[in-house]
Amino acid sequence: MASGPGSSPMAQSSMAGSGADGFFRKPKDLAGSSRYYRPPHSLPDVCPKEPTGDARGLCEGPSVVLDQHQWTVYNSKVNLPAALNDPRLSKRESDFFTKTWGLDFTETEVMPSFYLPNITAEHFSAYLQDTAQREKIHERCKNICPSKDNLSLSSITNNHDKAKEELEQVPKIFMRPDFVLNDPATFNAVLPWSHFSVAGGKNSRDGASSRLLQEKLSHYLDIVEVSIARQISLRSEAFFHAMSSQHELQDRLRETEVAVATLRARTAAMQRVMCRGPLQALRDAVTRSNCAKLHGKLKLMAAVQQTQPTVQLLLSTSEFVGALELIATTKEVLQQELQGIHSFRHLGSQLCEMEKLIDKMMVADFTTYSRSDLNRSFEDDSQVLEKDRLQSLVFGLLRQRKLDFLDIYSEEMMQAAKGIVRQCVLRSVSQIEEIDTDAVVKLQDQMRLMTFAQWFELLQNVFEHFVLFLTRIKATLSVIRNVVLEVLDSCQRNRLVDASSAAAHGNCGENEDEDEEDSGSLGLRPGEAELAYLTHEGLFISDALNEAERRSSSATQAKAQTRAETSGSDSASGTTESSSSREQTSNTTSSLPTGGAISIEDLMPSDLELGRVANNIQELLYTASDISHDRCVKVLLAKAKDGSLERLSSAEFVCVSRAVEGFVKDTEALCSRRSVSLRGALQSQANRFVHRFHEERKTKLSLLLDTERWKQAEVPAEFQHLVDSIADGHITLPERKPAGTEDKKPRDFLLVDGQKYAVVGTVLLLIRIFLEYCQCVNDIPSITTDMLTRLSDLLKHFNSRSCQLVLGAGALQVVGLKTITTKNLALVSRCLQLVVHYIPIIRAHFETKLQPKQYSVLRHFDHITKDYNDHIAEISAKLVAIMDGLFEKVLSKYEVKAPMPSLCFRNVCKQMAKMHEAIYELLPEEQTQMLFLRINASFKMHLKRQLSRLGVINDGGPQHGLVVVDVAFYTENVQALRSLERLDLNMPEIWEQKRRLPALRQLPAPERVCLPGLKKMGWPLELKMFGGGVKPHLIYLQKGTAEVSLWGTRSG
Repeated sequence: MASGPGSSPMAQSSMAGSGADGFFRKPKDLAGSSRYYRPPHSLPDVCPKEPTGDARGLCEGPSVVLDQHQWTVYNSKVNLPAALNDPRLSKRESDFFTKTWGLDFTETEVMPSFYLPNITAEHFSAYLQDTAQREKIHERCKNICPSKDNLSLSSITNNHDKAKEELEQVPKIFMRPDFVLNDPATFNAVLPWSHFSVAGGKNSRDGASSRLLQEKLSHYLDIVEVSIARQISLRSEAFFHAMSSQHELQDRLRETEVAVATLRARTAAMQRVMCRGPLQALRDAVTRSNCAKLHGKLKLMAAVQQTQPTVQLLLSTSEFVGALELIATTKEVLQQELQGIHSFRHLGSQLCEMEKLIDKMMVADFTTYSRSDLNRSFEDDSQVLEKDRLQSLVFGLLRQRKLDFLDIYSEEMMQAAKGIVRQCVLRSVSQIEEIDTDAVVKLQDQMRLMTFAQWFELLQNVFEHFVLFLTRIKATLSVIRNVVLEVLDSCQRNRLVDASSAAAHGNCGENEDEDEEDSGSLGLRPGEAELAYLTHEGLFISDALNEAERRSSSATQAKAQTRAETSGSDSASGTTESSSSREQTSNTTSSLPTGGAISIEDLMPSDLELGRVANNIQELLYTASDISHDRCVKVLLAKAKDGSLERLSSAEFVCVSRAVEGFVKDTEALCSRRSVSLRGALQSQANRFVHRFHEERKTKLSLLLDTERWKQAEVPAEFQHLVDSIADGHITLPERKPAGTEDKKPRDFLLVDGQKYAVVGTVLLLIRIFLEYCQCVNDIPSITTDMLTRLSDLLKHFNSRSCQLVLGAGALQVVGLKTITTKNLALVSRCLQLVVHYIPIIRAHFETKLQPKQYSVLRHFDHITKDYNDHIAEISAKLVAIMDGLFEKVLSKYEVKAPMPSLCFRNVCKQMAKMHEAIYELLPEEQTQMLFLRINASFKMHLKRQLSRLGVINDGGPQHGLVVVDVAFYTENVQALRSLERLDLNMPEIWEQKRRLPALRQLPAPERVCLPGLKKMGWPLELKMFGGGVKPHLIYLQKGTAEVSLWGTRSG
């Protein structure tokens, strides 16, 4: 194929060389060549009307005509005029722009583009100078050859018709594309045998026929030749032009041939002088490198051959981690470096079997270690047994992904807990001679035969052993947890190192690419082109490739060394090797390649699995705490099965409670877990203890009340000290002092906050009893609500029983009292007041032991306080009722006559003095004054009624004077009593005239009634009737601030 004048001789010579000799043939790299070479294009032919042929034979070097083949806007198939002059439309669209962009789009003058230069005739001057010579040649050819344009249309048409008619004379068979004379049918059609003699003879007719056929064919030939000549004449200009171009092409081919021969000579000289020696050196270097690699492979095979003996040596010293690392390294070497070695075809399976054997050995060794660690004597002070061995085992199990080793430890832990209880019981029973172990076999039965002191000592011993047990477990699990966290941290560090090295390698790669681009853009220096051609992706290894290979290998070795150091530090933290095994391992592993070892993060579990193992370690510590509590619950329930714990005294049960609480707090501090099983068992026993405790004290109080004679008792110094400690804020039972330390005599009264309380012996014991309740709450906070309910029941029992015995006169039959005196009533009232004084103190103490959500149970104290106050009020009403009955009886016989003072008033004053004498030392001064005010009101009411019956009025008469004398005598005697000197008796009220109150029917007490008649008299609408099972009824009326007491009988 012809090549244009722009073809490069260098490119042509290179193509010729590549076709002639295969020594310098290079494989094509489409990706690499695209950077420096553009795709080939055919050169323009001298005759534009003729095709240029296949372009694959041309040089694929740079082409000077490449730019004219780039796509421009002139290559577009549709343009704006074509869109506006669409022949498919019936008429041209006038709104082509406005329908899309709106009515505002109008034709405006297009400004000239700033990016297009202003073209003038001077821009074509260079082109006209280049084509001037060609134009002259073209004009000369036009003068020589007649132009086809000069021919007239008629002559051309006539010649064409004439040629067509002549060609129609030629049979169509000659024009067929498959015309071949070898075909018999075609041959018979062209040369019919009928014109020739069959017998082979010749006559005149046959000769004439053959001559006629020959002339016909000659005529056909002349027609075709004339037509061809005519066609040649029409294309003569192009034909002669092609011939001239052919001569020029031949000249250039001869020049190219000379250039190629020169280039081949220079190339051969270059090969002989510059390449043959260096290539031989390269071949020798490659041979030496291959020999070194072979020697390395042989050394590696020798090292791999020593793997099995080394693994057995490591296993003999329990170095599982070292053996696993050696096996993993060897397997990696077999897969990468020694793959396909026939002598090692069974070594991989053997190493896998050895790895499985090591797994079983590690599990068995960990089980043995756990059993020996958990069951060793508690006299051993070391918390962790063989720490290095434990770390090695854990590291090896993690490496093999045996993450269920904690389950093995949990099972051994449960068995060890059972063994601790068994050993403690056997040791305690062996020291007690009263228990016959041959007759009593079961441990539970043996514990029930122990006394409380012996059993409590056993319980404390069990608690101590379990605290040590949990301490050891925590220390062991801490070691395991540290190993897991170290492995997790090591894996994360390795990933960070890999990521940083990968990022650095990527930056280096980018820099190298930039350097290559810069070097490519700058071009090769003179003298380097031939060498670059030989070395760039050539058949042999070049120095540049060797340098790049050395750089990549050094980077790989540095990365592998970093990994090896990291894995070595991790393995060193979890394993301890003996000197002999270290030497043997170093001799074996030193021959193994560093880069062939598996990185530590590829063997270890994932971060998620390691985190789950760490959480399971903490859960295992919680499980250990729960197991310890469960075993202690067994000890507790074994003793409580026969009810012996319920029969303990409060001090003994408090000791048990304190021991349990101490053990629970110790385990919570160790394990950071609040176990509820032991507390629940203690709570169950506490409920039973509280029931028995309450029943005992309630029974004791009932017995004391039934034997109480309701006389003032002396107060021992012990009880006074007890009350004083309560006043100081110590709501507990004080420690008993040894006898003889204090010689204080008993007192007549109990001093509480500066007030004297005359009490009976039962109340003193009651104070001690509710202090025992408070002490139990202090010792066992979990029973606060239950104890509060029981204490409320006890206080209610005291109130109701004392009411039955005194107000209800039950003591007459129970104790055998002759009568219930006013002194008994006043003493009971004072005792009740003392209990009411301590109820808020007890409430405040219980409130400190309750949760805020439990404060609702404190309402029991409010109900108790109300009941006690009602009881005190009933006693006061009873005292007033006694005097009221006396006044009614005495004043009903009163007559206004001399001598004065009358006998009636002298009897009244005598009874008032007896009443004052009975209650003065029992009740405080304020209560005495209030009581006598109420008695005085009752006296004035009965006196006024008697005076009204007698018709004595305040008229200054003799009878009025006699009454005044009696009243003065009464006032003088009453005010002569102690603490009543300033009592305002207001005796003139007896002369006031008031409307009579309507009769009141007897009402059950207490009950509120509404009396319409009292409203007219100025009295309140509500009356409160008090009976409490007693026959007399007292009516309280409130008018303003003054209190008026009326004594009512059955009639009103």
